[in-house]
Amino acid sequence: MTKNLLSSAAFAGLIAGLIAALLQFVFVIPLLLEGELYETGARLHFVVDGTAQSDKGAPDLGGEWGRHLMTVGFNIVTYVGYGLLIIVAMGLARDRTGTTISAKNGLIWGICGFIAVQLAPAAGLPPELPGTPAAELAPRQIWWISTIVVTALGLAIIAFTDAVWKQAIGLVLILVPHLIGAPHLDTYYGVAPPELSAEFATLSMGVAMVGWATLGYFCGHFFASGEEA
Repeated sequence: MTKNLLSSAAFAGLIAGLIAALLQFVFVIPLLLEGELYETGARLHFVVDGTAQSDKGAPDLGGEWGRHLMTVGFNIVTYVGYGLLIIVAMGLARDRTGTTISAKNGLIWGICGFIAVQLAPAAGLPPELPGTPAAELAPRQIWWISTIVVTALGLAIIAFTDAVWKQAIGLVLILVPHLIGAPHLDTYYGVAPPELSAEFATLSMGVAMVGWATLGYFCGHFFASGEEA
């Protein structure tokens, strides 16, 4: 049983991590590199001919193979870890509630993981380009972790309880961090164009959703296959 759990998470995490890394190299990393130009001062915002515009265009990925390999490795390790959490949750749900695990409903598990770990925290603390000013790190980390925990708990209550009042409690738990609010600065300012920041945040979330959906699908697939073997 343990071997099945570990191997399912490892294979699913490997596949999801590679797919997420590929999508990041195509869509996200070019924007990240462009943001670094503004962070270092190599490119400035609002200084082209005295108008409210700046040059657009990401630099080439270049030959920083060590950095790129670390990106791939980090994605694989991260998604394997997430895969372990999903597989364990699937096993608990199957044993305690009789939930059937398959590749199809694995997609739902993956999307719920995306909501809890990526989307809910991003509603208060969206992905930011390098050099973007932000509030102190410790309060943001506390809010971020708390949001993940209560969102995951709230989703579980909604999914695995039948009583409406219990599901209402789950919904309230999901809303609580956002009613409290994430830590933010009192002013707006940054070094990069807001259009670039918005595109970076949007594509980062889109890639994360694909990664999580892929992870959930293959977690369900390998979990169910291991049970049948």
